[in-house]
Amino acid sequence: MERFLYAKAFDPQRRSPSGEYFCEDPRDYHVAVAGSLLGITLHPGVSFPVGKVDMLSLRPMDFREFLLALGKNNLVESLDHGDWNVLTGIHSMMVELLRQYYFVGGMPEAVNLYVATNDPIEVRKVQQNILLAYRDDISKHAPTNEAMRIGQVWKSIPSQLAKENKKFIFSAVRSGARAKDFELAIQWLIDSGLVYKVNRISKPTLPLSFYEDMNVFKLFVLDCGLLGAMSETPPSRMLLGSDVFEEYKGAFTENFVQCQLATIPDMRICYYTNENSTLEIDFVVQLDDRIIPIEAKAEISTQAKSFKQFLSDNPSLKGIRLSMLPYRDQERLVNYPLYSLPFSFSK
Repeated sequence: MERFLYAKAFDPQRRSPSGEYFCEDPRDYHVAVAGSLLGITLHPGVSFPVGKVDMLSLRPMDFREFLLALGKNNLVESLDHGDWNVLTGIHSMMVELLRQYYFVGGMPEAVNLYVATNDPIEVRKVQQNILLAYRDDISKHAPTNEAMRIGQVWKSIPSQLAKENKKFIFSAVRSGARAKDFELAIQWLIDSGLVYKVNRISKPTLPLSFYEDMNVFKLFVLDCGLLGAMSETPPSRMLLGSDVFEEYKGAFTENFVQCQLATIPDMRICYYTNENSTLEIDFVVQLDDRIIPIEAKAEISTQAKSFKQFLSDNPSLKGIRLSMLPYRDQERLVNYPLYSLPFSFSK
């Protein structure tokens, strides 16, 4: 049996009793290290054991893992196999489970508590504690003036996502603010894994990286459950009725889609607007040699002139619409239910 040693932090200068570096003596231990990403990425004057570490990126649980945690293995199997006949028959159940995921999110402690107690009030307390821990971690590792700016950017994200135009606006953080005032704060949030930055592209052509505008972007929170806690959206509004899907201008839906797309290996995620910003595509992704435009709709109504015009202007592309409608292939456009993410990209 393999032996593992779990540690909270790793210091390559810390020696074992024999006087050798721990990573070299003894070799029969597998060391699993977990700690503050802010501490690793941002803390000055700390060395790193280059060449001696395999890095693993851990994200909040996606919708598939949430279903597995709930014991819905049969539903996961249907999604894995794209069994749309079965899924269409249980569409209402899947939408209800998706609503629960919007509220709980994928933070393991929140999911574990929800599975054990089904108590939304206790789940929200866990989410709030996580947010407090993030705030304390930022205060610990960032200079005072930068910590304040990081906090300002972080707090502004829910209100920015609730706008029709979700492009990040610096003046919405602080009146008169400019990009240079908050560039470092945003980068810290990205490096710490707390936010996703999605850049605008000027042209949907391979490779997308050639056409990215680094100065125009959207910011999304790492977890839809934490977004609900940050925005102080009452649990009842998210768990009952259709408010979470139909209101808030699709903020939760776009954040959900971004978080699910982020779990797909080697996918570059951007969004598109034309020169005068009269046409916007929620997401344009590159997966292998494919460019895929994606429209994310929070409800059943799927009328979108921009998306149709975009596909008409780019006849070589086939689009994906994510909505509350069941699966339907319309030649140039495939409608996938939101709950099929990220399964739909494996088909």
